[in-house]
Amino acid sequence: MARIGVLTGGGDCPGLNAVIRGIVRKGALHQGHEIIGFRDGWAGVRDRNTVELTSETTAGILHRGGTIIGTSRTNLFKDGADGTAVVRDSLSELELDALIAIGGEDTLGVAGKLTREGVRVVGVPKTIDNDLSGTDVTFGFHTAVQIATDAVDRLHSTAESHSRVMIVEVMGRHAGWIAAYAGLAGGADVILVPERPFQIDEVCASLQRRHASGRNFSIVVASEGAEPAEGSGLVTASGELDAFGHVRLGGIALMLEREIEARTGFETRMTILGHVQRGGSPTAYDRVLATRFGVGAIDAVSDGDFGKMVALRGTDIVRVTLEEAVGELKLLDDEFFATAEVFFG
Repeated sequence: MARIGVLTGGGDCPGLNAVIRGIVRKGALHQGHEIIGFRDGWAGVRDRNTVELTSETTAGILHRGGTIIGTSRTNLFKDGADGTAVVRDSLSELELDALIAIGGEDTLGVAGKLTREGVRVVGVPKTIDNDLSGTDVTFGFHTAVQIATDAVDRLHSTAESHSRVMIVEVMGRHAGWIAAYAGLAGGADVILVPERPFQIDEVCASLQRRHASGRNFSIVVASEGAEPAEGSGLVTASGELDAFGHVRLGGIALMLEREIEARTGFETRMTILGHVQRGGSPTAYDRVLATRFGVGAIDAVSDGDFGKMVALRGTDIVRVTLEEAVGELKLLDDEFFATAEVFFG
């Protein structure tokens, strides 16, 4: 029997509660562990803010969005702070034997640093952006794609009724997986992703060709991190930084709305889905994947296999090193985007 800490870090994501439930059910009921949740991510570790997680306190959470233990974007190593000492002291004071960190690039980046310093950590991949290279798919991605696809479907009818260009901005800071999947599934006429800087003149020309062929409306799906090509004179980032040094994004849809209408004369409107993509119940796929990740994570702890992240490879749950998990971002591949391009314009 061991005492094991669990935290959820970074942005909330559909499926987090399913992971927690999987950890508790397998760890507490089948392996005899005591599971302690840290509230609000790494901030909870720093502040010793905990809650006991049992089969009773985690009952009925499988279908719930968000995370019952809260989350934050706290960076324990910000401005040169000794985050390792903070974690060591907290785990020692609370008599915890290991830690399971559920998060994306930043949360697992912290977990990787701790691993190199000998802290016993296991990671679970979480990001709706699907941009972690260590796993084929991250939970939350399918739910976000479904939400975005539903929005594109609904916007088709108003775009056609008013003969408008409708722009849909979806999440995706560095990788365009959500935009590409939702755009392809929703029948978008243009998809803009971070991996491929765009020329606004080419976007407008594509829309003009479509309208010239008799189609009186168009749908553009753009990742929040999509960028104009150099020399365009267009800017979409605010310049503000978050706790991990990332530029706060926002504005691509506003810029596109203004530029497309001015350059083509087509009435143009934009919709920013934003945090709607993170909320609500996870899809069945994400519930199952998140549950498998939770069970896989507690099994790794029980096996003493620390410094690893559970991952999906094909149909199997495997373990990869945290270094491999966050070593590089998984960007949108050319073959998939080429399939989407068949339907542009």
